[in-house]
Amino acid sequence: MSATHEVFNQVEPLVDYNLFAGNQALGAALKFNAPALDTAHLHALGATLGSADMQTHARLANVFTPQLKSHDRFGHRIDQVEFHPSYHALMTAATATGLHGTPWGEGSANPHLSRAAGFMLFTELEPSMLCPISMSYAVTPALRDNPAIYADWAPQLTSRAYDPALKLWKDKAGVTMGMGMTEKQGGSDVRANTTQAVPTGSDHWGQRFSVTGHKWFFSAPMCDAFLILAQTPSGLSCLFLPRVLPDGTLNPLFIQRLKDKLGNKANASSEVEFAGATAWLVGEEGRGVPQILAMGTMTRLDCALGTSGLMRQALSIALNHTSQRMAFGKKLIEQPLMKNVLADLALESEASTALALRLARSFDRPEDEHERAMQRLLTPVAKFWICKRGSHFAEEAMECLGGNGYVEEGGEGIMARIYREMPVNSIWEGAGNIMALDLLRALRKADAAAALAQELAPARGMHAALDHLAESLPTRVEQMATEMEARRLAQDVALAVQAALLAQTAPPAVFGAFCDSRLAGHWGHSFGSLGAGVDFDAIIQRAQPR
Repeated sequence: MSATHEVFNQVEPLVDYNLFAGNQALGAALKFNAPALDTAHLHALGATLGSADMQTHARLANVFTPQLKSHDRFGHRIDQVEFHPSYHALMTAATATGLHGTPWGEGSANPHLSRAAGFMLFTELEPSMLCPISMSYAVTPALRDNPAIYADWAPQLTSRAYDPALKLWKDKAGVTMGMGMTEKQGGSDVRANTTQAVPTGSDHWGQRFSVTGHKWFFSAPMCDAFLILAQTPSGLSCLFLPRVLPDGTLNPLFIQRLKDKLGNKANASSEVEFAGATAWLVGEEGRGVPQILAMGTMTRLDCALGTSGLMRQALSIALNHTSQRMAFGKKLIEQPLMKNVLADLALESEASTALALRLARSFDRPEDEHERAMQRLLTPVAKFWICKRGSHFAEEAMECLGGNGYVEEGGEGIMARIYREMPVNSIWEGAGNIMALDLLRALRKADAAAALAQELAPARGMHAALDHLAESLPTRVEQMATEMEARRLAQDVALAVQAALLAQTAPPAVFGAFCDSRLAGHWGHSFGSLGAGVDFDAIIQRAQPR
């Protein structure tokens, strides 16, 4: 074929770089929350995750999606899901790094904060397979309420080995766990669940039940066991349901089909039915919702961490592209309007990172009364606000690439995956309204106004708009008597805490621009509408990925 044109003005992909080394916002947040934390393992992880090989694994795991094999070739029911080898490579890397249950089994300082930073870095790949990793991390607080099961399963749950085989837990080097809460008729209203659990006796693992019913969203069905909600004689209860029973036989858990989702393609989300499946009680019978929410609290943390990681990667790609691409006689990043967009995205990304890691810190200090109060307060707030901002953020970052960002191809094809992935963190484990209602419950259970005032105190006097918001929040918290304004309150608490954190972790250019735009009203409520007085170059330079 004859040559028709010269190919030029194309962008070199963002590959073979260290995700951690270039992330100044992440480094500053870690230093603030844990000054003595050794970050050598994060430097190593950042180099691994920035490699071409890992980027390829993430792409292939999403392109070659899970396949349900309900029967073997002889007609026997097997209910197994097959994954591309890249999925298993990613799972191996995530468990080897300790992103699942490892923090619960280690005596090191700040294990949850350290793990949170690693989880954010891994999310930058947009691998779509972190759901079972997150659930395996989150299960321990709930599962400990059945000491016998936890004693048997804890060694494999905290192991850094990945073993995808469907076999007895004690014959495996490592296990993963999932959860099943929602049903067709109820969704978030889990008290409407109809799945029935009939007592059948007791054994080494405690009170045993026969479970009949279904789950409408059952993520990662190839996990080794699940915490589920079912109606027992005493009401909705939390039960432990393994795939393989102690005698080595398969539990009658039937996978009906896999969900065809907007994003999150590498992860198998399913619909399942239980036909007399065997399960064991965890916690107090009839108290299933608060019991399983001990797990939900941790996965909500991961939603905030995951969205923050996706934001960072979308920003990095946008910066990489605009730093190379020429338009109208100069690089895109030199164009005033593009500078405004990029700087605004950088502010949002750094603020999200700061808030997510501040929440993670609270899980390392369960004995501290203030940290317990902030964990209860910030879990719904961070989950609500960071995840709400995610989709808009991804769309704006994609627009920095123009049509190339919209195409499912090449290194920049990850931008389309990020855009599709963003809504899942907002919806999963409670959408916006559920988080706002959870915030109201948190306000009623503790002296949240005093805890919030203490959290904001270090930034008092540093910006007039932040002072004004900080002064109004305690009164609003104490007087909040209706659900109607709960989402606005969640937004304002998030912004106030983000601003207070940036006052302590970010340069003045970042802190000032964030407060001027988000708190003082010098902003058009869309990315790229910062005021002219902002130090755009300083903010953009701080955010550069290399």
